[in-house]
Amino acid sequence: MAADGARAARKNAPPREDVLAAAMATIAARGLDGLTMAGLGREVGMSSGHLLYYFGSKDELLLQTLEWSEAALGAERRALLARRGPARERLDAYVDLYVPDEARDPHWTLWLEVWNRSQNAGSGERDRQAAIEGAWHRDLVALLAEGVSRGEFRPLDPDRFAARLRALLDGFSIQVAVGLPGIGREGILAHVSEFLDESLVS
Repeated sequence: MAADGARAARKNAPPREDVLAAAMATIAARGLDGLTMAGLGREVGMSSGHLLYYFGSKDELLLQTLEWSEAALGAERRALLARRGPARERLDAYVDLYVPDEARDPHWTLWLEVWNRSQNAGSGERDRQAAIEGAWHRDLVALLAEGVSRGEFRPLDPDRFAARLRALLDGFSIQVAVGLPGIGREGILAHVSEFLDESLVS
């Protein structure tokens, strides 16, 4: 009987993407404190027990939601980097996509929570986070290498420069995401643009 119940639960469960989209929508509307397994279950017509059956833990739910959100961002990033035109224009578009739109940006809110929970995560979960980071890094390295090869950027090590640039973007982005008073998104974009002008132009 229990096996029949489990099969019925699997058959009647909403698509995984619907659950992840609902989780992200909840974070956007009510923040992480508003995301509970019981509340999410009500949103998608499942019990919290069924959600735990599918995801195992809230940590896994958060990581899968981040991976789902990153898949969409990755597609957007690859599309903008594939455009024709100067590498610098595409680099500015990359930066614009990277920096959060405003305080409590749901994607960055989720990122920060997953980062925080990663202190106690296993190696598999850490590898999945590293894969997300690695995709951003590889795309940036390729764009910088293209700019150097075309003579748009001064000669530099694309991998080392990408690591430094992403550290700069992370620091600024966290300030926006947590809503620290002071410099806002437009000011940050201006700072980064000035840094790129100083660093990339011979």
